[in-house]
Amino acid sequence: MKPGFPAIEPSARLERDRAELAAIIGRSTGTDGHHPTALPALNFFRAGTPGTQVCTMYEPGLALVAQGAKQVLLGGETYRYDQANYLVTSIDLPVSSQVVDASPERPYLCAMLRFDVRAIAELLADTDLPASSAATARGIAVSPLSEELLDTVLRLVRLLDTPGDLPVLAPLIERELLYRLLTSEQGPRLRHVATVGSRSHQISHAIDWLKNHYHEPLRIDVLAGAVNMSSSSLHHHFRAITAMSPLQYQKQLRLQEARRLLLAGQCDVASAAHRVGYESPSQFSREYSRLFGSPPLRDVEQLRRAGRAGEAVSLAG
Repeated sequence: MKPGFPAIEPSARLERDRAELAAIIGRSTGTDGHHPTALPALNFFRAGTPGTQVCTMYEPGLALVAQGAKQVLLGGETYRYDQANYLVTSIDLPVSSQVVDASPERPYLCAMLRFDVRAIAELLADTDLPASSAATARGIAVSPLSEELLDTVLRLVRLLDTPGDLPVLAPLIERELLYRLLTSEQGPRLRHVATVGSRSHQISHAIDWLKNHYHEPLRIDVLAGAVNMSSSSLHHHFRAITAMSPLQYQKQLRLQEARRLLLAGQCDVASAAHRVGYESPSQFSREYSRLFGSPPLRDVEQLRRAGRAGEAVSLAG
């Protein structure tokens, strides 16, 4: 600390940095919804009112709230994150999310940074951090926000005001951010999914396989063979990480892709059902209604009328 500069209490420093982050997100958004930034991995999200539950896909990443609160539902479990708690996702997860604290005067403001699991593996290889020996854990968690983590995110976000610095400094700060997470209480979860041969790593590959073959009939033995697991082990660890079976996961992928196709106006209901792998349009409509709360055409009309078509985008926030 330099002479003449008063010490800042931890709570005061958190509040100061959080207020600055909220100000940056606020002036960078202006309207509700997702907002990309000059950093491809960084997005902002804004909501001026509490919302209804939205089915979406959360990618591996960090969601840090500067103002307001949001909750995510997965397998009957609720994860709430707000100004005091951040959310980490270590694997692609179909979830139901809802902004629960927002107002026009104090909108919900969130910074979301996606990360590549390969970058975590590279950092582990370059440091003395041990590979995780932890048991398979859920691919999503909430933890208390620390000064160090908030400071790292804030320094990354500040770079948006000096775009010339982005190519050199952004990769360094993103690497520091991963290091902060790896040395936090979420470290074992992230190290496990990045460790080759771990169950989390195998399930991550199973999810990649499902994303590439979601429109095909699912044979568990084929999927298990593709990731070098037994069928029983695949079922057990897949459910432990995602809170659902591989078949349920595939269904979520199919329905969310069908919703995207319908919102984009690329096909009618029957064609969308066929393109994502359904043989029966009536079964497709039933399962679509069960997930999204309305039949396909009504759901799409409601989203368009409310200006919420962007909710079909696979982004957290």
